[in-house]
Order: sequence, then C-alpha cells, then structure tokens
Amino acid sequence: MELSLIVIFWYGILHAFGPDHLTAIADFSIGKNKRKTLLITSLFAIGHGVSLFLFAKVLETVAISEEILAYGDIISATVIIAMGVYLLFMVGLNRIQLRKHIHEGKEHIHIWFGKSHEHGEDTVANTSSLTLGLLMGAGGVRGMLITLGAVQGGSVDFSLVAAFTIGVMLVFGAFGLVMLYINENFLGSLTNVRRAFMTAGVISLVVGTNILLS
Repeated sequence: MELSLIVIFWYGILHAFGPDHLTAIADFSIGKNKRKTLLITSLFAIGHGVSLFLFAKVLETVAISEEILAYGDIISATVIIAMGVYLLFMVGLNRIQLRKHIHEGKEHIHIWFGKSHEHGEDTVANTSSLTLGLLMGAGGVRGMLITLGAVQGGSVDFSLVAAFTIGVMLVFGAFGLVMLYINENFLGSLTNVRRAFMTAGVISLVVGTNILLS
C-alpha cells in the first residue's frame, strides 16, 4: 500500500505540471495577494482530486469506451479556451481596473474586473477555481486509471486520491508562489496588469487549442 501511495503521489506531481493546469492557475492568480493565491491553488487541487475520485469510482463499475473518455480532454480544453477569450475580452474593453492604497504603512494593490470593486468577487474567484478543478478532473481520469491499474489493479480508495491531491497541491502551491512574485514585483501599474492578462489570455487560447488538436 505504501508503494501505491508513493507512486500515485508522484503521478499527482507530474500531472500537475500539465500546461492546461498551470495556465488555469495563472488566469485565476493574476493580481491576487498571498492568501488569495494559495487559497485558489488549494481549491483547484482539491476540486481536481475530488473529480478524479468520482470519475474513477464510476469507471470501476461502468465500462466506458476510450472515445467517451476522450471527451474529458475536450472539456478541459474548452474551459481553458473560454477563460482565454474572457480575459482578452476584458482587456479589449478596458474592464480591468487597479487601485492602490496604504494600509498600516504598507501599500496594497487591488485589481478587479468591471467599473466598481465588489468584495464578492473574491468568493466568485474561489468558487470558480474549485469548479474549474472539478471540470478539468475529467481530462486526467484516463492517466490516473492507468497508474492505478499498474499499482493496485485499478482499485480506488480515499488514501490514494489524497496522495494524488497532495502531489498536485504541492506543484500548484509552488506555481502560485511564482505568480505571487510576479504580482508583487511586476504588476504595479495598470498597463502591466493589462499586459499580464492579455498574455494569460493568449496562452490560454494556444494551450486549449493545442489540446483539442492533439
């Protein structure tokens, strides 16, 4: 059992390096502070693990063809492309805003979409990252089942999914810190913020399209 946990943990790490996952995290993490960035990446990892667990449990008892499983990749790609289109749309309409203020002697930067800053946007971002993790879990279920088949005859239990999720969370968290560094050091002006979102939008379109064509 210990070997199975180690193997699935490392699979989680390798799986998390997928360009679609890192692109999604970048899209959600731009302009966020440390707490929000780590929360978003953790929710994405948890959603991803839960989704894979549920899909794997279903596939233990229901025979589904390879063609149907391939739709998981289509779902992931479609989500990434939609995010890219949305970000480019916001940049094109100048709907990305930035405001600075001093709080307790430290400068804070707030970045948001739209004309006015709504505090509820943080809740939306958290919910969206969890939902995105759930949706994109469909794209990784084939690889997880192959790995499980190699280490434990395809049987799925909570400990294996937890090991996978921890592996994913480590990579996502590390990448979230990279995004945090970018946020704190390169996004001090509205021009740079819009450039960052435009870059993220273009990368999202390229990554999603590549998944669909591969």
